[in-house]
Amino acid sequence: MSTAQLQELSRRIHDASAFLPQLRSELGRTVLGQEKVCHDLCIALLADGHVLLEGAPGLAKTTAVRALAHTIQASFQRIQFTPDLLPADILGTQIYRPQTGTFEVRQGPIFGHLVLADEINRAPAKVQSALLEAMQERQVTIAGQTFTLPKPFFVLATQNPIEQEGTYPLPEAQVDRFLLKVDVTYPSRDAELQVLQLVSGPGLPTPRAVATPEDLCTAQALVREVFMDPRVQAYIVDLVRASRGPSEGGLKALEGLVRWGASPRASIALALCAKAQAFLDGRAFATPDDVKAVARAVLRHRLGLSYEAQAENTTPEDVVEKILSGVIVP
Repeated sequence: MSTAQLQELSRRIHDASAFLPQLRSELGRTVLGQEKVCHDLCIALLADGHVLLEGAPGLAKTTAVRALAHTIQASFQRIQFTPDLLPADILGTQIYRPQTGTFEVRQGPIFGHLVLADEINRAPAKVQSALLEAMQERQVTIAGQTFTLPKPFFVLATQNPIEQEGTYPLPEAQVDRFLLKVDVTYPSRDAELQVLQLVSGPGLPTPRAVATPEDLCTAQALVREVFMDPRVQAYIVDLVRASRGPSEGGLKALEGLVRWGASPRASIALALCAKAQAFLDGRAFATPDDVKAVARAVLRHRLGLSYEAQAENTTPEDVVEKILSGVIVP
């Protein structure tokens, strides 16, 4: 890409990303003490991917999604997953109208811009598959009719890591379809004190609308135009391949700790999220630092650790850190 093309792309990115500082500010006013979560949600939005949120109850996961929907004037749907849920409860079904003697399709809650799939691991496999197929295909079929889901379409699925009794864990092949896995941790003492004062007093502020779904779609299209040097692309592939064969990547210390590594979908996700990170910073080109900034959220749920690693209390984050420190940066 020539210098003139980069400058023109930078100008377009500057115009299309003007709403992002306000969006992050509005999220920060409502979702206190979860700056990293808000940042990762913005990355996923720009990269047009879905997010798996994992954290204990009461950490503002639902509040964050509601606030995000409000800031971009998007429709918001919340689905509480339970063991008795049916695919039709999510996708919709065909109903009979006795007044007219005809059948009509009633669309389910999947037809929203932002869909919160609360405690997705509490629903059986058929329901999980129905949601994940809609995520992948961006369309659903009801009674033989195909319906396209709205744009943008963004699924945020939550899991509770504490209580696993009576749950149906997501298979690895389905987990891999989430662009990011975001770990939601407890806020700092000061942030928690501020939450207490607001919620027990005047209440959390309502975020202002600072963009529209059309603004977001424009930004998503520009993210894919962000320039990525072939050396950065090669770096991404090297990182992902190192997760599959650590010894081949010169990471013998990880040998025996990883049962399976990240798929080619991880390479695509790393590239898109790195471009989204550059876009968020107002740049027209992605760097290895952008890749490193998003690597943890992209890779942590795509690695299968061995029993040896679990016995040593090694976490996926530990493996990702060693890969990032071991693979040569261009």
